[in-house]
Amino acid sequence: MGGLTALWGRVFAVLGKASTYRLVLVALGALAVIAFVLSFFGVLVPSPGELVATLLVLAAACSIVDAGAQRLLKLPWRVESSLITAHILLFVLRPSLEVGALLGIAAAGAIASLSKYLLAWRGRHIFNPAAVGAAVVTIAGFSTSAWWVGSPFLALPVLLLGCTVLLRAEKLRVVAVFWVIAVGVAVVRTSVQYQQAGEQVAGGDLLWQIVTASPFLFLGAFMLSEPLTMPPRRWQQFTVAAVVGVLAGWPIDVGVVSLGQERALLIGNLVAFFFTWRAAVSLTLTARTDLTPTARQLTFRTRRRLAFVPGQFLELEVPHRHPDARGTRREFSIVSSPEELPELRIAFREGGGPQSSYKKALAAVTPGDPLAVTGVWGDFVLPRRTTSPVLMVAAGIGVTPFVSQLTHMRLADEQRDIVLVYVASEAAELAFRDEIAASGVPVVVFTRDRPADLPMHWRWARGVRLDADGLLKVVPDIAARHAYISGPAGLIADLAPALERARSITTDAFSGY
Repeated sequence: MGGLTALWGRVFAVLGKASTYRLVLVALGALAVIAFVLSFFGVLVPSPGELVATLLVLAAACSIVDAGAQRLLKLPWRVESSLITAHILLFVLRPSLEVGALLGIAAAGAIASLSKYLLAWRGRHIFNPAAVGAAVVTIAGFSTSAWWVGSPFLALPVLLLGCTVLLRAEKLRVVAVFWVIAVGVAVVRTSVQYQQAGEQVAGGDLLWQIVTASPFLFLGAFMLSEPLTMPPRRWQQFTVAAVVGVLAGWPIDVGVVSLGQERALLIGNLVAFFFTWRAAVSLTLTARTDLTPTARQLTFRTRRRLAFVPGQFLELEVPHRHPDARGTRREFSIVSSPEELPELRIAFREGGGPQSSYKKALAAVTPGDPLAVTGVWGDFVLPRRTTSPVLMVAAGIGVTPFVSQLTHMRLADEQRDIVLVYVASEAAELAFRDEIAASGVPVVVFTRDRPADLPMHWRWARGVRLDADGLLKVVPDIAARHAYISGPAGLIADLAPALERARSITTDAFSGY
């Protein structure tokens, strides 16, 4: 487990340099190029001309509708969102060069983009936009959802590009559950159909055909994993994945309508909506505070109730012109506890070096300015059993989710056996000293210089290097504890050999903003 944790940490550190949205667009663009090349050599059914014409029509339809709607609503135009929707529909609909078919394809793109605004709740999509567009035009007879992406020749590219996206979005396990269920159910369904027809088929051949020639890989990686239709907790995501897997693997006929593929996803989206309908809210900045020489805190007032569990993170959108590769949204752990609502706090580090467009835009936000939280996610939450011993390892501003948990523990009069290992470049960078000290938990501090006036129950790890061996030295009973680590992915990888001895490992990696 430690080896996998270390590997994941290093991979995430690389992938985290790009936003999930930009990575999805790049992956879909690469898949479109691969499909074009294969089509050029006659391997795929759509011709190169059909692919180009269909993509251009979809891109135009999605972009025009998105630009118009966002201008009407006074929102910044997110060109990435338009192009992602267009590329997904390219692989779902049947490409064509005929004028009538292209009009139907344009209608699918327009409907998909309109659904982002008409079928939305507090900034979140109720349904996957591409699935809405494909389902409406197919049922209406304007176009056809062919799912031609389910081809043996595209299976490997979809698998590799999809896994890259899922690793960045941390949804690999969720989509794996969907895929296993969908394939398993499809194998059973097809076997039953063969038996009813009095025909025999080898189980291995049937399994291979479904794995390589079904659109399940694409559906899971690029549609089911969409952040704005995902519920916040992992068990909720697994539930949605299971529902979509069953319906995709065994389409249910209701009259003339077959519930499969994109329509199965729409039902899963509806299930997810019941988990998340209160998640997105508007915020108003009330204060900006310097925590340390490099750490800043933003305090907001929520306009309506926001439900979250201590340790979860929010996605904050800061619209600005000409966003860079990482886009206009970032994830921040929530510093405050639920008991402190409607006050909500986040914190971040302002280091040296080149600044992202998001960082510049966030620095320009002033008290009174409104911002939007698109949702709350995460399973970086403490064990349900308060008697379970816990180890917290925080690097720099990675201490934020622990501050929320410790504050909640104090305000709720909750007793837990917790040890916090707090790592900072120097003593001046130890943020939230008062909040952590008020919780009364023992803290081991790793800094280059000796901190002055340490609170009670705090100690400086003099002469101990923070690596796997050093962690075991300061926390000798790690095997009895559930380990939680929040910080750069590289640190998680370095400490993995020690963390693997804990009863469990829960990570909260970040790669800057």
